[in-house]
Amino acid sequence: MKKHITFILNPISGKVKKAGIPVLIDKYLDKNRFDYTLRYTEYAGHAELIAREEREKGVDVVVAVGGDGTINEVGRALVHSSTAMGIIPCGSGNGLARHLMIPINIKKSILIINQCDIYDLDYGVINGHPFFCTCGMGFDAFISMKFAEGGKRGPVKYIEHVLKEGLRYKPEIYTIEDESGTVQYHKAYLVSCANASQYGNNAYIAPQASMRDGVMDVIIMEPFDFLDAPQVSFDMMNKTLHKSSKIKTFRSKKICVHRKKEGPVHYDGDPMMLGKDIEISLVEKGIKIIVNPEAENKNRDPNMVQNAVCELFNSFSTARADITRQGRRLLAVNKKLWRKMRK
Repeated sequence: MKKHITFILNPISGKVKKAGIPVLIDKYLDKNRFDYTLRYTEYAGHAELIAREEREKGVDVVVAVGGDGTINEVGRALVHSSTAMGIIPCGSGNGLARHLMIPINIKKSILIINQCDIYDLDYGVINGHPFFCTCGMGFDAFISMKFAEGGKRGPVKYIEHVLKEGLRYKPEIYTIEDESGTVQYHKAYLVSCANASQYGNNAYIAPQASMRDGVMDVIIMEPFDFLDAPQVSFDMMNKTLHKSSKIKTFRSKKICVHRKKEGPVHYDGDPMMLGKDIEISLVEKGIKIIVNPEAENKNRDPNMVQNAVCELFNSFSTARADITRQGRRLLAVNKKLWRKMRK
């Protein structure tokens, strides 16, 4: 029997023009295997309602055609059901699609759906809100809030917000307790929990993260100065952030975070305000997703050149830190000598 697919199209997500997508679906979807329906969202949250309706009808696959926000809405409606989620990425970041190595090209992503290779994958929950890619608090959540308020999408605007707001952002103190009861205290720029490897736009916050290992990668970014920013950016874009001296990581199925005041958090890039206490947990194999069957054969690790450049950056960073420390010592000695000479 043919499977039935419902495509949920968000007409305003990202920068990809949507008018031609129905034509491409009709042209490239394998109609010998699938019947399909197109449905359009009209407001925020509508994709979740549509996906629930289709789930209750017993539809085999619901495809989110949009960005990470649309994918999150569809995903949270399909958890713990027999209905699988497909993805045609049309957002500004496309973090989950990139992690799953689903092509950003519309035609190629439809061809992935034709293969209908479905895996049971993990998802996360932050204070009751499901997420599929990443969630976090601190600088990334702060920027997500500013980004949402700005109303314009794309990596250029994101970088503008980072440069404009980054120098004024102050690290916070976090108390983090994992599932074993171990408690850590950190002054951190951000605390992020990753079910998948990246934020989007190939910015890898957790290069080693997997949606099939039953744990989250917890990333703690320690405070860094303006001179460290290029290295941190390089590490993030080249899958080597976990090797940075500014990063502390561990894995856990559940963490509880306490901070001194309420503030923004994000889940799959969407910001919201939460209180001082935050609980984040992982649900194993809770959602069925169509994946790229070739993804397992592709290497996620950085190549030799990337590793070499990373080591070079780290060497420069260490040398700069040594020079800075020596300079401070000399300055302190000079001040003491100057005071003695004036007596």
